[in-house]
Amino acid sequence: MTCARLFRVHIAAGAALGAAAFGASANAADLAVKSPVANTVYNWTGFYVGGHFGYGDGSLGPGTNLLPAQGVFFPRSTTGALGGFQAGYNHQFSNRVVLGVEADATFPDALDLVRRPTTSFNTSLDYVGTVRGRIGYAFGSWMPYVTGGFAWGHSAVRVNDAAGNAISEPGLYHTGWTAGAGAEFALSGNWTAKLEYDYVDLSRRTLDLADFGMPGVPIDPRLHLLKFGLNYQFGDSPWSATPTQTRLPESSDWSVHGQTTFIAQGYPAFRAAYSGTNSLPPGGQIQQTWTTTAFLGVRLWEGGEFYFNPETAQGFGLNGTLGLAGFSNGEAQKAGAEYPKIRPQRYYFKQTFGLGGEQEDVEEGPNQVAGKRDIDRVTLVVGRFAVGDFFDGNSYAKDPRADFMNWAMWSSAAYDFPADLPGYTRGGLVELNRKDWAIRAGLFQVPDAPNSDVLTFSTNGGMTAGGVVEFEDRYEIFAQPGKLRVGVFGNRGNTGNYSQALAIEATDPLQDINTVMAGIRKDNLKYGFYINAEQQVAKDVGVFGRLSWNDGRSEILSFTDIDRSLSGGVSIKGSFWGRPNDTIGVGGAINGLSASHRDFLAAGGLGLLIGDGALNYRNEGIFESYYAYQVNKSLTLTADYQFIANPAYNGDRGPVHIFSGRAHGEF
Repeated sequence: MTCARLFRVHIAAGAALGAAAFGASANAADLAVKSPVANTVYNWTGFYVGGHFGYGDGSLGPGTNLLPAQGVFFPRSTTGALGGFQAGYNHQFSNRVVLGVEADATFPDALDLVRRPTTSFNTSLDYVGTVRGRIGYAFGSWMPYVTGGFAWGHSAVRVNDAAGNAISEPGLYHTGWTAGAGAEFALSGNWTAKLEYDYVDLSRRTLDLADFGMPGVPIDPRLHLLKFGLNYQFGDSPWSATPTQTRLPESSDWSVHGQTTFIAQGYPAFRAAYSGTNSLPPGGQIQQTWTTTAFLGVRLWEGGEFYFNPETAQGFGLNGTLGLAGFSNGEAQKAGAEYPKIRPQRYYFKQTFGLGGEQEDVEEGPNQVAGKRDIDRVTLVVGRFAVGDFFDGNSYAKDPRADFMNWAMWSSAAYDFPADLPGYTRGGLVELNRKDWAIRAGLFQVPDAPNSDVLTFSTNGGMTAGGVVEFEDRYEIFAQPGKLRVGVFGNRGNTGNYSQALAIEATDPLQDINTVMAGIRKDNLKYGFYINAEQQVAKDVGVFGRLSWNDGRSEILSFTDIDRSLSGGVSIKGSFWGRPNDTIGVGGAINGLSASHRDFLAAGGLGLLIGDGALNYRNEGIFESYYAYQVNKSLTLTADYQFIANPAYNGDRGPVHIFSGRAHGEF
């Protein structure tokens, strides 16, 4: 693929998806980032796109009751951890002066709602954008510079009721200026890295809160932003048919990839005898989600690697990701947001200890540095990741960005895997791999309460954690490969027991069952198992199936309201009709609940995602089909249809017909 074609691909993807994540050409990204060579003549002229991650602080003005953003390893602050995208152009003159222009968008971390002040209103920052000039001086492969220009942003005021719940979130746009300085360094290939400080001064504006019986709030943003960024340099003529030569030599010690996924979902009106707090609205609805992720990896030493995945997420699942146990959009986080929020979703160390013998090639890819490794090996992983990154894998139903979207299709749905609201946890795992089998085990933090965004190893003064052990067998049937994975899991967390809550509520029916449940939470154990199989039946045709179960005695902590689940389907590649990179998938799932879990919901109980206020119990049934059309190596478009019978296990509601469109870009 020529550089010109690649550049057009990313311009088209950006128009379709709203932005490009650390944008670069597909071929360029397939080249591992390389180490610079001394005395290389380097020229900074050309277009570039990239992304940044960092930390910021500042003020929104006195009396604004700041609602701070999370800071990960750093203190919570006005922006907390921050990240976003940038694009620009440089021109280097013969005297080594470099003039350039750059535009960027920066988004703060998720709001720290757990520790928010108990006031009638709180103020927060949604995003900041700038258009700046840059003046630098090239010292070969590094360039210090100063920068400044126009800035704008958006603030929001969260108006709270007496219980602290938001009843309205009006906002204001601000304009202003920015100035800063930084240095950019050529890393390898066409990749450069930069470290930059920016001061942002936005206009003081007053938000009128008279409709809520309060005086206006003067908001006066002053921000200090420290950003580390990566840029891909396209050169001066990215539209040229002649491929541009990489600027520096290559190395296999780095890996840089990215993805961006936009999903729009909607459903028409459906039958509903009644609705409750967590019910899917029967009148119909359309929602969208958008995520953008950078996959950054580096080899530290022999067998040692570090991976970091900052991700922006924006949008909401249908009904705020409420109303279905087998939810329809795997990209719909429980921490939805109107504006993009940045989170460092993964940061983990991986150490591989080879045991000798036969080796295999490791292809360069997302969270994978190219090289060789022993087939017989022990692997240790420690850090933050999703449990599904290493457990419950499946070649045909695992990634809602590429295949099935429904939660009950890409996961063993009765496995209440430990996770915060976006679906990630912290912990460690160890794996022993052999040629025909593997065994892996992990220990993870769990939320401090059901549906909490706070991960912990201790609640109520006791030890809490989630653990899983999985055995994987690899085999062939009639020369066709297959895999069988069997996992057992247990979570000890701060949950309430369904039967106990029902017994207490029965002594005084005027009590609210949810208040009773919250009052009896303690460290309880939930355990279960899953069986996960995949089998290729012919070239480009595969089938899969999952069976999962948990004891169903206490509340779900993290995933979704499912105690028993059976799913399966077929995946067919398009080689049969001349489209070898297209995929068609057809599958279904049946979800169920334990008896005490049903009774809790029937009594008006609320689960993580469901709760209609009453319950005419039926198994929740799901049918899903999709067609993924690969436009080119960087862009795939998908049409998806889901039929959901008895949504949230309620025979008095539904069925629901959900139609989805997905655009997925990657490099």
